[in-house]
Amino acid sequence: MDIRCNATAASADIRFNPFPLQDFFTNNGVFMSTMFFIQFAIVLVCILIGAQVGGIGLGVLGGIGLAVLAFGFHLEPTSPPIDVMLMIMAVVSAAASMQASGGLDYMIKIATRVLHRNPKYITFIAPMVTYLFTVLAGTGHVAYSVLPVIAEVSRRNGIRPSRPLTMAVIASQFAIVASPIAAAVVACVTYLEPQHITMADVLKVTVPSTILGIGLACIFVNKLGKELKDDPHYQALLKDPEYVEANEKDSTEVSNAPVSKAAKLSVGIFLAAALLVVVMGAVPELRPTFQTEEGPKLMGMAHTIEIVMLSAAALIILLCKPNGNAITKGSVFHAGMRAVIAVFGVAWLGDTLMHGHLTEVKETVSHLVETAPWTFAFALFVLSVLVNSQGATVATLFPIGISLGIPAPIIIGTFVAVNGYFFIPNYGPIIAAIDFDSTGSTKIGKFIFNHSFMIPGLLSMAFSLAFGLLLANYFF
Repeated sequence: MDIRCNATAASADIRFNPFPLQDFFTNNGVFMSTMFFIQFAIVLVCILIGAQVGGIGLGVLGGIGLAVLAFGFHLEPTSPPIDVMLMIMAVVSAAASMQASGGLDYMIKIATRVLHRNPKYITFIAPMVTYLFTVLAGTGHVAYSVLPVIAEVSRRNGIRPSRPLTMAVIASQFAIVASPIAAAVVACVTYLEPQHITMADVLKVTVPSTILGIGLACIFVNKLGKELKDDPHYQALLKDPEYVEANEKDSTEVSNAPVSKAAKLSVGIFLAAALLVVVMGAVPELRPTFQTEEGPKLMGMAHTIEIVMLSAAALIILLCKPNGNAITKGSVFHAGMRAVIAVFGVAWLGDTLMHGHLTEVKETVSHLVETAPWTFAFALFVLSVLVNSQGATVATLFPIGISLGIPAPIIIGTFVAVNGYFFIPNYGPIIAAIDFDSTGSTKIGKFIFNHSFMIPGLLSMAFSLAFGLLLANYFF
């Protein structure tokens, strides 16, 4: 299909530019704010140093970055990502209680039996689970509930955790464009409705394209990195008595140990809570509606996840009676709290930077699309990287694309490009996955952008875009 601009007044003054990427840095001849790039460099340096420090370093270095932006550049801090932090804390409370009750060992025991015949399947199973959760719940944050399980199952079976963890997080992001209740999909349909595009038209492209794209990426990611038995970093950790005591347990001991009723019950409660979150996301009518000054308001998914998972933790503690000290001393609790601090610092830092330059960023990316409409997919990707919101990306660029006369099939085929979150490692599930992986295989590299999610994300994006455009061409 050819991408053409309608000869309308809105696009009459658009001229062809053979070097459209230049317009990402220049807007109407004015170089994009030097201050933005200076502050962006500060953010990247803080992420780099924090990743090298390890532990809670990633989060607290975000505090230094915020201090520089606020006190040095007078950039007003945004509100901290409270709901993201509270969702992680609620899920970790339930998962840590389950671990202390023996439930995590029980789940690992079951998974070990399943994986014994063909361990490589976890790299395919994990993203399938998070993809389904996101499609039904309409938010990628539901992945928090399964990340610690994925990390532990992989490690206990000698599988490099970075493989299933990275693909699970990527799948939870990409599934947003395949969810009929996601805000980004609803917005997409709203903008394209005048062109007689329905929800079914969008989903029949986005669902198969993302499933095929992620599945194909899994084949490559399943071979990325050294096996744990050959990983020098992990082998060095195994020589540390403190690490072994906190994380390792003989696999034979786990597989042969008797399973208590409390362990089975804790797993049942935890899985029921995760399923309930998904169902409440898929069927909004199950959530309560409150009367406010603005009118009836449905309880959001953030509060739903927090309440359900906290309740699950309480039920596990009351019915399974795990040791209270064991809950807070377990590896899941420690990893979860590191993730909370990391999100607190890094996500808040990144959001503050982008909010301070939001108008400038939107104008620059919008100008790129106006100058060269064929770069629409690239513009979607760049803006999503910067604003960390599929919904905001759709709201900003879809009207521009439509006004330029970009055909609806092209817009739908490139819709998946709004999932650029993985490019900069400051997104909640990414940070959580890094902290849940006690082997250190999921990490931020020395140069920031060579982090564990980059190749899985780029592969999934390239394949999904190719399938999306192919299917859009076929259906329309």
